[in-house]
Amino acid sequence: MNQEEEIIEVPVTYEDLKKSANRNANWRERLEAVEELGQSQWNNQQTIDLLTRIMANDSVYRVQEAAYHNLKRFGQPVQLPAKNKGELIKGLTKILVRIKKSLPEGHTYEEFKEKLKKMRIDIYDTYEGNKGNEFDKWLEATWASLSKK
Repeated sequence: MNQEEEIIEVPVTYEDLKKSANRNANWRERLEAVEELGQSQWNNQQTIDLLTRIMANDSVYRVQEAAYHNLKRFGQPVQLPAKNKGELIKGLTKILVRIKKSLPEGHTYEEFKEKLKKMRIDIYDTYEGNKGNEFDKWLEATWASLSKK
């Protein structure tokens, strides 16, 4: 492409945003889609229904909050869901122990983290999105506490 060619921006469609909002293994993409859906041109029943479902069911609290704020902006009578304090994914400890056991004796935290990301991106993504800057500290402490038995 030469410098004189114009880059044409394709308008984002509702269907594209809906797909992104439903992408289970990428909380950042879901958050971006939810934020885009908060634009006034998307204020319709279809978007309100989608945002309501995301607000109630997304595994990452930041995404739920963004959906809530957009629904409020659209004038919807919604309440912010309570932040889940417990285990976000059922059976997490068992899953993490299995991953740790599958690695060779003496493996590093980084090897564990990479294997978790490859085997269970859903877990990795959910906890990374919810823990934010504390994710690595939390995951390393969890890894260190896991039994190899």
